[in-house]
Amino acid sequence: MEETAKKSRARSIDWVLVFVIVILVLFGFLMVYSASYPDGYYKYGGDPFYFLRKQVIAGGAGLLGMIFFTNLPYVIYKKFSKLILLVCIGLAGLTIAIGIASNGAQRWIEIGGISLQPSEIIKIGAVLYMADYFSKNRDVLPSFTKGFIPSLLYIILFCGLIAVQDDLSTAVILGGTLMVMFFCAGARISHLILLFILMLGGVIGLIAMQPYRISRIIVFFDPFKYPLDEGYQIINSLFALGTGGLFGMGVGKSRQKFFHLPEAYNDFIFSIIGEELGFMGGVAVMLAFVIFAWRGLRISMNTTDFFGSQTALGLTVIVLVQFLIHVAVATSSMPPTGRALPFISAGGSSIMFLLCSMGILLNISKYSNTYRS
Repeated sequence: MEETAKKSRARSIDWVLVFVIVILVLFGFLMVYSASYPDGYYKYGGDPFYFLRKQVIAGGAGLLGMIFFTNLPYVIYKKFSKLILLVCIGLAGLTIAIGIASNGAQRWIEIGGISLQPSEIIKIGAVLYMADYFSKNRDVLPSFTKGFIPSLLYIILFCGLIAVQDDLSTAVILGGTLMVMFFCAGARISHLILLFILMLGGVIGLIAMQPYRISRIIVFFDPFKYPLDEGYQIINSLFALGTGGLFGMGVGKSRQKFFHLPEAYNDFIFSIIGEELGFMGGVAVMLAFVIFAWRGLRISMNTTDFFGSQTALGLTVIVLVQFLIHVAVATSSMPPTGRALPFISAGGSSIMFLLCSMGILLNISKYSNTYRS
């Protein structure tokens, strides 16, 4: 199958997908500035552009990376799959050994004065490695001993590399993505059910090990019972969404960002979008991600090379799962967890590596029969 991708003539990339990604990034610049200028002004020496400047630099670097990876043939990752696995393990080890702690979690490493979040690289590496593994072992995946057990061990390994960094939500996102890839690669339904049960048991166990995670679940069921404590963030997120109404208060006119809603420019930026642009603004953002899902999944379905198909599937699903979790947290549909809104929330390494992964997806679109301009 991989020979098909090598021999096929590369054609035009999916420009619809490019348009959606660029629009979301530019919209993110606007919303990051709108949501963050009070924090920037009062916490960073009167600089209201502090977070916007960091976002533009990271987003610009990410767009350059996207262009680079768009022009790098994706089949090259098959040749270096073992190296990708070793890099992921090494990054996790570095984070544990010399990682920088922030907000009670050790998830960052500093290289040359630049802070990076290794879990963002591990997510991409896991998708690439498992896509290669599934493509090479497609015929034995329905087998319990030769297919399910090795796949389970690899999924546990990659999720564990992130979970040891005290980043359960990212581990859950990656686990869900790899499970979707496993299903589409040809796994049995019974094996998927067993995998889901094992993953659920693991998540429950990790939650039980940390009292603050248990507290978040308790507060989730009745946040108004704890208005000045754990429920404060959820309540103000709902206030922001409710205040926005149908068309919002207008860009820059949010009230909750003035130190009422913590992490308004990151974990709860969808709430600020709802407050400033209203229900219609929130729907517009959701529609953009629906289009993203449509294009990404079509690339996966129309790529004849199985490795390319699996990679496109994983890179698309991982963005969608993170988007759904962010919106669910902002609307109090699930317990709060620190997840950025892809392409939009403030973030350095997260948006940079996300855009680089989109370059891989766009390169795969060159070999897909999906879209030709």
